[in-house]
Amino acid sequence: MRYGTMQPQRPWMKAGLAIVPVVITLLLGQWATFPNLAEWYAGLAKPAFNPPNWIFGPVWTCLYALMAFAVWRIWMLPADAPGRSSALILFHLQLAFNAAWSWAFFALHSPTLGLIDIVPQWILILVTVQRFHRLDRIAAYSLSPVAIWVAFAIALNVEIWRLNG
Repeated sequence: MRYGTMQPQRPWMKAGLAIVPVVITLLLGQWATFPNLAEWYAGLAKPAFNPPNWIFGPVWTCLYALMAFAVWRIWMLPADAPGRSSALILFHLQLAFNAAWSWAFFALHSPTLGLIDIVPQWILILVTVQRFHRLDRIAAYSLSPVAIWVAFAIALNVEIWRLNG
């Protein structure tokens, strides 16, 4: 089959393929985080640049929406587009690391495990942005704020680890 001669696109199915994993990640993160905010996280020493807790919900909601939009654009490419499959694999790997971070940091009460997760997560995000850029610049630009926020989260995680070690 030649590139670009695939069967007609199914935008609603592709939207589901984009949205469902992102929503599952969001819900898994909330499940691990919320029960541990008042009892554990509130008692940790935090750096001066730690945002108030209410910031995280809106920021992550926007970031998850951008992730779903970005991956939807990649799903909408022809299945035989060079690099599409590896870009989708990388996206879903970084998404798995995203979900795992909440469990490592919050549920297990471990800034150390959070760091062990978030650094490779960030690297996966950067590689995903690069792969998306080869396929669709808008998708790459849409995922870029996630890379910036996770870089900030690394700094925050490092400082919480340092202050509470």
